Amino acid sequence: MTAGVQDERLAALLGRAAREVDAGRLPSCQLAVARKGELLNVTTLGAATDDSRYLTFSVTKSLVAAAVWVAIADEALGPATRVCEHVPSFARPGFDAVTLEHLLTHTAGFPRAPLPPLEGATSQGRAAWFEKWRLEWEPGTRTEYSPTAGHWVVAELLEQATGTDYRTFVAERVLAPLGLHRLRLGVPIEDQRDVVDTVGVGADEEADDRAPVVVTLSGLLEMDRPDVRAVGVPGAGAVSTAADIALLYQAFLHNPGGLWDPAVLADATGRIRNALPDPWTKVAANRSLGLVIAGDDGNAAMRDALGRSVGPRAFGASGASGQVAWADPESGLSFCYLTNGLEADQVRSFMRSSSMSTLAGRLLLESAS
Repeated sequence: MTAGVQDERLAALLGRAAREVDAGRLPSCQLAVARKGELLNVTTLGAATDDSRYLTFSVTKSLVAAAVWVAIADEALGPATRVCEHVPSFARPGFDAVTLEHLLTHTAGFPRAPLPPLEGATSQGRAAWFEKWRLEWEPGTRTEYSPTAGHWVVAELLEQATGTDYRTFVAERVLAPLGLHRLRLGVPIEDQRDVVDTVGVGADEEADDRAPVVVTLSGLLEMDRPDVRAVGVPGAGAVSTAADIALLYQAFLHNPGGLWDPAVLADATGRIRNALPDPWTKVAANRSLGLVIAGDDGNAAMRDALGRSVGPRAFGASGASGQVAWADPESGLSFCYLTNGLEADQVRSFMRSSSMSTLAGRLLLESAS
């Protein structure tokens, strides 16, 4: 038995994770559970090892948010900071109303604005594309998930406000203090030997038409090209082990060394700033400054694959192929699941990771404290 975890419950979780790998549907997966700042279990299944790193897709957004929280404590930024105060490309009608809060809560009004990853590697490249963008609605009046556009702007805003490359800021102000050496945003090609390649699965199957076509399968696979990994796409480009992400979420719970201002951290992990209805799930989006919060309305399972067993204060983020990470203040657990099998059917991958989140949320003994 592992530190308050019931063996049969852990076996159920690992069995669920193994199902698609054993059937040959997924090439590999990796999962980690942590509590009280320490790892309880790390398991890798399939063609990978515990040292293998994976592209985390949109789980990346929580790492970038963590860097923004540092900048807020530094008073370099604030939730109400207008992007145009630091990014001239936004000093035009409509765009001049966009704030940092809009970007982090997916209410900025340009969810699918294009920006080729290789052209986002520099401030000049990002600015050139910002000039081409058009608003779809008034900022703050609607919500729609933005796969990459909003976080390109977050990165530029962070860079301009702090005077530091956004990737360097993430590495120096978040990852280094936490000792998370395997989690990185922007990895040189020569340092990618331990990153497992993402492969498409189920492309010949009929996808569930309930899922929105947010990004095509081919577009997602482009995100895992070595040259794109090297860029460090701020909304989808971090690489990591599941262990480092589970420990990052432990840090969100415990704030080791006072890395974040306690008030800023409490706001970011506990305050719902966007309760507008999500156009896909039809339930309140429940977005904070960079995370999704489970909530007490009975719809937690509809939010970022958080599952059915976490408490209402649980918070997390999910990624394109069913990657998921969360922490639950009530149980003290954090959980991360990663895979390099990219599902063509987004509903299928969502249901898989939601099922595993449910099993992970039930790991503790009833008497655990």
